[in-house]
Amino acid sequence: MRTEQKEYIILNVNGIDRKFTVGEDRTDVQPSETLAETLRNRLDLTAAKVSCDKGACGCCTVIVDGEATLSCSTLTVECDGKHVLTLEGLEDPVTGELDPIQQAFIDHTAFQCGYCTPGVIMTVKALLMKNPHPTENELKEALAGNYCRCGSHHQVIETVMDMTREEA
Repeated sequence: MRTEQKEYIILNVNGIDRKFTVGEDRTDVQPSETLAETLRNRLDLTAAKVSCDKGACGCCTVIVDGEATLSCSTLTVECDGKHVLTLEGLEDPVTGELDPIQQAFIDHTAFQCGYCTPGVIMTVKALLMKNPHPTENELKEALAGNYCRCGSHHQVIETVMDMTREEA
């Protein structure tokens, strides 16, 4: 008699290794499960929003191995062995201080309803990790995949440009 061996994947989420069984049981990560579903439903990390669920709005953006990634259109099984950073992981674990980007958004009121804000912040974070002093055009290009129905993009651009000038 042959026993079926379970397949496992490991994701490092916000600095913590998480092991998941992949399979068809109710408690398993299904092969078709998206990263957004895993983060929200299994880990209770709900900052990444599922809005369009088609990868068109950017509300679900997280950072995977340093790249801004649409979690609603990325399968969890594709993230095996990768580092996933969510908005919840930006806070300093020792001091509890917000990431400078989060604080700048608060200080400059760079949001309105806040629904798209986590995805925008994660997109900006991914950009600044690679390029701490982007031009306005580079910032706009990075944010091109983030849709804000409230129209706060101009506030975001002003905030990030002010923030990066202050750090220079």
